[in-house]
Amino acid sequence: MARLRSIDAEKRRLSGYGPDFLEALARGLSILSAFDADKRQMTLSDVARQVDLPRATVRRALYTLEQLGYLESDGRLFRLTPKVLQLAGAFLGSSGNATALQQTCDQLCRDLNEACSAAVLDGSDAVMVAHASPPRFMSSAPGIGFRVPAFCSALGRVLIAGMNADQRDAYLGTVALKPLTPKTVTGRAELKKIIEKAARDGYALADQEAELGFRSLAVPVRRFDGRVVAALNVGVRVERATPKQMKEAFLPALLQAAQDLKERVV
Repeated sequence: MARLRSIDAEKRRLSGYGPDFLEALARGLSILSAFDADKRQMTLSDVARQVDLPRATVRRALYTLEQLGYLESDGRLFRLTPKVLQLAGAFLGSSGNATALQQTCDQLCRDLNEACSAAVLDGSDAVMVAHASPPRFMSSAPGIGFRVPAFCSALGRVLIAGMNADQRDAYLGTVALKPLTPKTVTGRAELKKIIEKAARDGYALADQEAELGFRSLAVPVRRFDGRVVAALNVGVRVERATPKQMKEAFLPALLQAAQDLKERVV
């Protein structure tokens, strides 16, 4: 077994994970997570830089993941294979919430003729766990597994708004506020006011902050005890609806769908 670099050993000590923490598994998962829409294929050196691990360690992990079928390679470039969907499929198949949310997105999409999504908070991102799009959408449109920074998305803002005040302050005090568009709000004081308003209003609307040309309206999904467990949204291109039109046309349906989900999610 390869020895930990001194810096890695110190990170483990400070992490508090304890002696049962399986470093090899953590490294393998970090390598799978390094691939995304901007890094669809990478060399060994690319991966090593992304995960900040020695080339020898990354080489063994890549070899193992390739033998298990989660990666494929042409001898130089590595890329994910469809087998990684088994990992997501295990979650979606075992999660009653994901099933209920997908059914709701499907119905909203049919009723509103717009793209509808449901997301949960994962670190600093809102991650889609259900999605439905009208036939006019291209197949490359974002879907299940798509991640968007929570601070600048309607989905993420209602999820952050569902935290208590201390959790919100801790989140906003540490998250990196990198602008995605010229319209992205990055001031912490202003963002705090926006999220507090979302908590009061029961919805959030983000206008071209995550992607130019798109607006999104989202509401929280609460379970029986009032805890926010997910968010529902409708997203449209700017030429299809103004912010006012979105609230008038879509907000009642979103609120009703969230209310209907209250007894179906945990």
